[in-house]
Amino acid sequence: MRIEQLEYIAAVTQHGSLRRASEQLHISQPALSEAVTKLEHELGVTLLDRRRSGARISHRGGELQPYMVEVLAAVDRLRTAAGDQQAGHPVIRVGTVSTATSTLLVPAVREFRAAHGDSTVEVLNLQQAEIDQGLREGSLDLGLVNTLAGDDPPTDLVSTTLVHGRPVAVLPADHPLTAYDEVSADQLRAEPFVAMRAGYLMHRFVHRLFGTEMPSVSYSTDGAELGKLMVAEGLGPTVLPDYSVAGDPMERAGLITYRPLAGDRTSVNLVLRQRRQQHVPRAVRDLESALLTLARAHRPGRAGTEREPVTSERA
Repeated sequence: MRIEQLEYIAAVTQHGSLRRASEQLHISQPALSEAVTKLEHELGVTLLDRRRSGARISHRGGELQPYMVEVLAAVDRLRTAAGDQQAGHPVIRVGTVSTATSTLLVPAVREFRAAHGDSTVEVLNLQQAEIDQGLREGSLDLGLVNTLAGDDPPTDLVSTTLVHGRPVAVLPADHPLTAYDEVSADQLRAEPFVAMRAGYLMHRFVHRLFGTEMPSVSYSTDGAELGKLMVAEGLGPTVLPDYSVAGDPMERAGLITYRPLAGDRTSVNLVLRQRRQQHVPRAVRDLESALLTLARAHRPGRAGTEREPVTSERA
């Protein structure tokens, strides 16, 4: 199987005939047809329905098309990254569960860019499992995830704890619950609640917090940034790590605030992950260093949510 064979299938699907596809690809129609036929023989399936009026993807080809698109997309990313590296413009890809984005990740990227103006930082909002898999496959260079105390880190990745914190109730600034020094699960249970979708650590935590009695009216969203926005718009409270809220622009602007959870002493950590490799590119090391430096200086802004001193741990 060759990459160009998949590109030929994509071109025929796009243009609707072998002739038009061959014209766009600047190859002869017999050569294109032969390459497609060889691929069909290799896979043992008919990928194209050939008719006098043109050609289109077959039913079986349609089932396989998402996999072909995925391969071509990966090849395109490889070519782009290789071209960027050759041109002296490295691309660093960071996967994040969208936590501490404005309080840690964005400032670190800003500092990194000041020293590496020729580099590109691509930030992808993903779930933790997707981040770990992306690191293993090499499509990501760094990952930011949340973990609970006692969670076992993956043994095939390097994990560095950046910040220790606690889950807190995040509230609209004018919410009645802001009158309390602490907020209980029963008080939150009585409110419309903004929950994280399955796959995020805070989804797991709030099910532990509420048990079988979840709030009767709730909203579901992806990641802390959208969650904070929904809280600011008055849809209801949510629960997030304190380091994702303290110092956030919406908290500084007085749109949202937060309170400790009554009776809860759960520890949550912000962890930087990367794959194990002998040679780490300098640009990746420098962005990691910026994250570590800012993490050491990161502190909560409210009494009752004091964190342990920032430490780094390698697993």
